[in-house]
Amino acid sequence: MNRMEAEFSNLVKAYRKKHMGKGPERVMTTFCKCWAICEMSGNLSPVEKFMAKTGDGRQMLRTARTEMVKEIYKDHPPVEMEELLGAKFVKLFVDIDIELDEGMSVFVFDQDLEKKFCK
Repeated sequence: MNRMEAEFSNLVKAYRKKHMGKGPERVMTTFCKCWAICEMSGNLSPVEKFMAKTGDGRQMLRTARTEMVKEIYKDHPPVEMEELLGAKFVKLFVDIDIELDEGMSVFVFDQDLEKKFCK
């Protein structure tokens, strides 16, 4: 992970903490073409871990941690990320494994981040 990928990871943590109340404990970012691919662990709060003990709780958490997260980014565009990268945020793909407490987010930008930062 280069310096820009590390800085992007820190912004992801801060954004999630600000807008969701808790950010991931660990984020590792890789730039690939116009994508910033973030592997995240330690996403769930203690209350969410308790909720994840039931099937209904896991399903509710998965919905909240995928569909609702995408809505947060639509409602609150990640301006700090755009400023860091000098690129416009286009969309976000999100998935999480509740049982493992590991997630992936793929941020799509309007420029090739790999060419720009991974020379």
